[in-house]
Amino acid sequence: MLLILTACEGTLPPLRGVAEVGRDAIVVFVGGQGQAGGDLFAVLGSGGQVIPLTYTNVGEMRPALSPDGGAVAFLRGGSLSDSTPGSVWVMNLLSGAEREVSLPEGAGPPTRVGWAKDGRSLVVAAGSGLYRAPAPPAEGDAKAIPPGARVAAESSLAVLLGRPAFGRAVGCENSSDLCVLGDSGAPALLAKGTRDAARWGGDSVAYFMGDALLVRPLGPGRERRVRLEGGPARPREPTVFAGQRR
Repeated sequence: MLLILTACEGTLPPLRGVAEVGRDAIVVFVGGQGQAGGDLFAVLGSGGQVIPLTYTNVGEMRPALSPDGGAVAFLRGGSLSDSTPGSVWVMNLLSGAEREVSLPEGAGPPTRVGWAKDGRSLVVAAGSGLYRAPAPPAEGDAKAIPPGARVAAESSLAVLLGRPAFGRAVGCENSSDLCVLGDSGAPALLAKGTRDAARWGGDSVAYFMGDALLVRPLGPGRERRVRLEGGPARPREPTVFAGQRR
């Protein structure tokens, strides 16, 4: 089955006048507590006014910003009555246009989406399989990733820490804490009372503590809070573009 790209007409640049897309650090996250799930929102990495990105009647979830900060991939619910993911979408943050990425028939419902390091393709977990699809606006087939390439592909879906990566952020056995899983295979505590970790460049990690979005250096330094002014209820599932040095 070919990769199907469906445009939403009449869109406006969602971050115009707020952020320079591809330059400024931004955080995209899910918020809201409707029956169908939440919407996507954005805020500058320095904090400030929260900007809505989506306004649909179905839920959006598990966003992933592209490596260049110009687009965000996410899952969209397939029903007005629950938050089960039904499709994969990509929003261009410069134009606001959206494209749907179709998976092969029989792939199963998507559960996660991530970007290849070069930003040219998407990795999608769906059912028991992994699939790679060209990132919009490119066209092509969404293909199953062979077993020998799965480990490398799965890194696109992980919250890797450090540059080079020394581990990945995972949930601890106590579900209200976050841990680091390194090469040793033994998880170590990252932060208590936190959830939903996100990579913040090569030197920091972000996570939620309650409704507070915090950024913690991986080395020396102090944790800081990102202000979410006018933010939604239940902020969650952040993804970060750390910005470019000017």
